[in-house]
Amino acid sequence: MDAALTSGPPQADVLAIAAHRDDVEQTCGGTLLRMAARGLRTAILDLTQGEAGTRGTAADRAREAAEAASILGVSWRQALDLADGAVANTLENRVKIVRVLRLLRPRAVILPYGQARHPDHAIVAPLGYEACFLSGLAKIETGSAPHRPYKIVYASLYADVRPSFIVDITPFIEQRHAALMAYRSQYANQQTGAGLFVPEEEIRERTFAEARHYGQLAGVRYGEPFLQKEVGLVDDLTLLPVQSL
Repeated sequence: MDAALTSGPPQADVLAIAAHRDDVEQTCGGTLLRMAARGLRTAILDLTQGEAGTRGTAADRAREAAEAASILGVSWRQALDLADGAVANTLENRVKIVRVLRLLRPRAVILPYGQARHPDHAIVAPLGYEACFLSGLAKIETGSAPHRPYKIVYASLYADVRPSFIVDITPFIEQRHAALMAYRSQYANQQTGAGLFVPEEEIRERTFAEARHYGQLAGVRYGEPFLQKEVGLVDDLTLLPVQSL
């Protein structure tokens, strides 16, 4: 990872941080597609290599992540070396993320929601938040200038919580699905993990149904949900989206 950080000055407007390769594709892949379509630079930081996964290998996941990144149109994607299945919120791990934040200097960061079945997913929310704060402290030395993102939002697709807002991903639903299915080692039917994973033929139905549910909340066909900790600020009531009646 260090070599990648010193090889050039890539930057991103929106950075999605997740525990595992394929988390972003499930929770905010459509949003990254929409941002890229608006001309924004998007990036993904996966925190683990995938060495502890029931299916596939870390090398499989790396190849599949590269394919998915191409489908999503992201300009930069890398994986750190945090322990898969044992991601911890330590100073060492926060600084590893700080190095990426200072390299890419994103305005917006997407993190997973802080309540999740998988412990890695849950811990990345506070880990990422604290890294974003730490990244703005000049005395944390990494060889790059301090940078603190302007906005942090939480992808809440799998959380039982009412979202703060929905991103309309209707035009990108097929690309989003294609990016997820790039992970053939994870989602293609196979004997390994057969009792744990959703059958391949059901994945499309389930993911489209979830996106349809959240889209309906905002009056669009397909959507992805997010939370923000801050209250919203409105300038003109007549321009508020989503019809009340």
